[in-house]
Amino acid sequence: MQLAQKIIIADDHPLFRAALKQAVSQAVSGVEMIETDSLASLQETVEAHDDADLVLLDLHMPGTSGFTGLAYLRGQNPSMPVVVVSGSEEPQVMLRAIEYGASGFIPKSAPLETISEAIQAVLEGEVWLPQEVADGDASVTSEDAEFAEKLGSLTPQQFRVLMMLTEGLLNKQIAYELNVSEATIKAHVTAILRKLGVHSRTQAVIEASRMGVEPPKTEMS
Repeated sequence: MQLAQKIIIADDHPLFRAALKQAVSQAVSGVEMIETDSLASLQETVEAHDDADLVLLDLHMPGTSGFTGLAYLRGQNPSMPVVVVSGSEEPQVMLRAIEYGASGFIPKSAPLETISEAIQAVLEGEVWLPQEVADGDASVTSEDAEFAEKLGSLTPQQFRVLMMLTEGLLNKQIAYELNVSEATIKAHVTAILRKLGVHSRTQAVIEASRMGVEPPKTEMS
């Protein structure tokens, strides 16, 4: 007996999660869907469901920025396909997502039928992009690709700390948010700098910001 496929839907907008669930139901019968609305809950969900067949990932969830979440997720779970579903619909953004390891990019403006077809195609092992974008070239430098690989080596807690650094939080503020000691945060920062191959937290923030994506004007996140 074949097990039902399992799909994780990661988006902080409840209405769009509902739309994605409808699209998934049209694409796959008897599927199990798990919803999550932030990076922290996504990390926990992926850990609890490491046999998931697919992750549908928004680029602008709380706790992550642009392609950093995608690069981190691919590094931690290289065998788990990830499809970006985003309101950031510039061709270069779509192509860069594929370069950073996504198995597809679905624009949020796409009709429900198109979203269903894209999900089905990726589950069958294909890489999916809108036809008019698929033949373009991405602008991902070798340095960006190398940094994306380094992001994937961070632990879940280290990645959270890095994202809080990009928000300008101090060690004591991060310690308060994560309910740990300031000494623990200092140790995390030291490990982050070593793994990313940089010498200061400012350098780490600058490198991470290069993977940012401007949030679409139609979204509040």
